Amino acid sequence: MSRLKEKYQKEIISALMEKFGYKNPLAVPCLEKIAVNMGVGEASADIKFLDSSVDELKLITGQAPVKTHAKKSIAGFKLREGMAIGCRVTLRGERMYEFFDRLVNIALPRVRDFQGTKLTSFDGHGNYTLGITEQIIFPEINYDKVVKIRGFNITIVTSAKSDEEATELLSKLGMPFKDSSKDKEA
Repeated sequence: MSRLKEKYQKEIISALMEKFGYKNPLAVPCLEKIAVNMGVGEASADIKFLDSSVDELKLITGQAPVKTHAKKSIAGFKLREGMAIGCRVTLRGERMYEFFDRLVNIALPRVRDFQGTKLTSFDGHGNYTLGITEQIIFPEINYDKVVKIRGFNITIVTSAKSDEEATELLSKLGMPFKDSSKDKEA
């Protein structure tokens, strides 16, 4: 069992039950899945860019990504329907907890001038989306073998009913949120 899942079961469930007044431990919000999506626009010109992105995403997540294809043709972007233009991974279970642990404790602190993640990135239903601008913040990526610096999106889906519950869950799991009171003073 990953150490983050163990921490969730031993400490976080009881803390959230106390704060929000849940009667049943199964009613406490939890992580359901983490979706990682990388768009590779250059893949329409050269498929090698997509292959390198798939390999990098596989190293980062520990799971083989699925290639995504264009839904319709767009002449301005020289894009044809069915062309491979990105890749995505959906993590659940142990891999999800291990990825979240590496993201929060290893990768995010390596971001240049990192002051925390925004509290405004919740969608109103307890899900959080985070944009990463460089894949090289993950230690699994060998900087010498990187073809091009790329970013990707990470969506953390929780079973929380509100953003307040999800914020509390993610902060207890270790997500470093930016202090909004400092922004108002500056």
